Amino acid sequence: MTQFLPPNLLALFAARDPIPYLPPAAKLPHEKKQKGYDGVGAFLNIFEHPSETPPPTRVETREERLERRRRERAEQTAYKLEQEIAMWDPTTNVPVTGDPFKTLFVARVNYDTSESKLRREFETYGPIKKIYMVYSKENGKPRGYAFIEYEHERDMHYHRPSR
Repeated sequence: MTQFLPPNLLALFAARDPIPYLPPAAKLPHEKKQKGYDGVGAFLNIFEHPSETPPPTRVETREERLERRRRERAEQTAYKLEQEIAMWDPTTNVPVTGDPFKTLFVARVNYDTSESKLRREFETYGPIKKIYMVYSKENGKPRGYAFIEYEHERDMHYHRPSR
């Protein structure tokens, strides 16, 4: 049936030339003389002397490395805090209100609330000296809390109307 194939496909079925004989390069495994097994005693002169051996280097484990980094960060943070505390002067801090006994801290303020809305709501209790809303440094949006300083300390406290 293959005789009907075209010559290019018929060449795929053609027999190959026989492999030429070459004499073996070395003796065959069963002709070789086997050397007996030796221990490591023959190699002892290659090893270094124990007195010349350097002490083993201790490699820090993952847990030790994490603990060391945490400790370094804590020390760095403590150092920065000490520096900032030493450099801080409360008299130069402009946005802070004057008297803490006259200052009311208002939290959970809606982000859409303005200073004028806060003034309108809290002025019913007494005259307000200053309102300081805290804004985010990154985007300038309100952070959700404010400080309201009243003229008098008694205005800051809620007085229930008498009946």
